[in-house]
Amino acid sequence: MTENLMLLALCGLIGLWVAVLIRRLLAARRASALRATQKWAIIDGSNVMHWKDGTPQIATVRDVVSHLSQKGFTVGVVFDANAGYLLSGKYQHDDTLSLALNLPESHVMVVPKGQPADPAILTMARDMNARIVTNDRFRDWAGDFPEVRKSGHLIPGSFRSGQLNLRLSNTNKPRKKRAA
Repeated sequence: MTENLMLLALCGLIGLWVAVLIRRLLAARRASALRATQKWAIIDGSNVMHWKDGTPQIATVRDVVSHLSQKGFTVGVVFDANAGYLLSGKYQHDDTLSLALNLPESHVMVVPKGQPADPAILTMARDMNARIVTNDRFRDWAGDFPEVRKSGHLIPGSFRSGQLNLRLSNTNKPRKKRAA
């Protein structure tokens, strides 16, 4: 009798484990399908935060997040470890910056101290099939990430007279300088 109860309990646990495993696999498949159908943009937060007057401001990044969201992008932001110090004089984790940007914490990353953000940005963009919002050209990384040379992969921008200008068109070529 005890052996039957133990066998029954074991079967129940195995059934529960299988159900949990199937649920996780289905959730992962749905998340993967969702990523594939979403139009992603990864913001180089440490670059973009300097776009207004060359002064690091979280509001600058927030404006870019808002603009991209209005254009139908799902947005992720990656910062260098020192971003919090530049913005507020102290280290800030993903959660603090995600609150400041009104984004889910899973969409904001502060890279560990001593590591450059560039490979994280480039890897995330590759994994998410995303474009990158930055004025950086990633020349040092182009050997490992040749897509940075592809037209439209990088979205440059600036603020002029308080207005955000993002070049969402499919070109990475610098604009021609106007004649004086």
